Amino acid sequence: MATTESEHEHREEEEVAGADDEDTGAQVAPIVKLEEVAVTTGEEDEDAIVDLKSKLYRFDKDGNQWKERGAGTVKLLKHKETGKVRLVMRQAKTLKICANHLILPSMTLQEHAGNEKSCVWHAADFADGELKDELFCIRFASLENCKTFKETFQEVAESQSKKEEDKDASTAAGLLEKLSVEDNQKDKEESEEPVKKDGEDKAST
Repeated sequence: MATTESEHEHREEEEVAGADDEDTGAQVAPIVKLEEVAVTTGEEDEDAIVDLKSKLYRFDKDGNQWKERGAGTVKLLKHKETGKVRLVMRQAKTLKICANHLILPSMTLQEHAGNEKSCVWHAADFADGELKDELFCIRFASLENCKTFKETFQEVAESQSKKEEDKDASTAAGLLEKLSVEDNQKDKEESEEPVKKDGEDKAST
């Protein structure tokens, strides 16, 4: 009798297990349909001329010490139309911007405290949504990467300086040309002014 009850219970357990695994054939549709969203980084109109892994620090004036800004990828991005170059660095995991500023002719890189893998420079940075005068220090894993970054940074600064000089020269040339045209026009008007003869003066009197 006990054996019969045990077999009956075992059969019921198998039926329940089979019911759990039974495929009803019903299609399960997602409750919310997610649409694909285009993600933009603001770098679509720029070409990366440098793309290196690094760690960035900023100097805290209040605490008089270096504070880590983030570890990730630093890029020098050249705009396809204007030719201007900016430095952008994002944290590796969150992609939060650590640094974002233009490379200007006045900027210079210096080796940091005898460390050949680190560089320091001043910049008016816009990473936090407002311009701030920052002193940055960037450190690379290898001397080669640091050298590549430093050389490219300095080349860009020099090229931007040349562009500014060319722009100033072009502006000055344009002003000189405008003044020359105005002077020629004035001389032409003076030469075309009628000269009264003595007879005409007497007749008028």
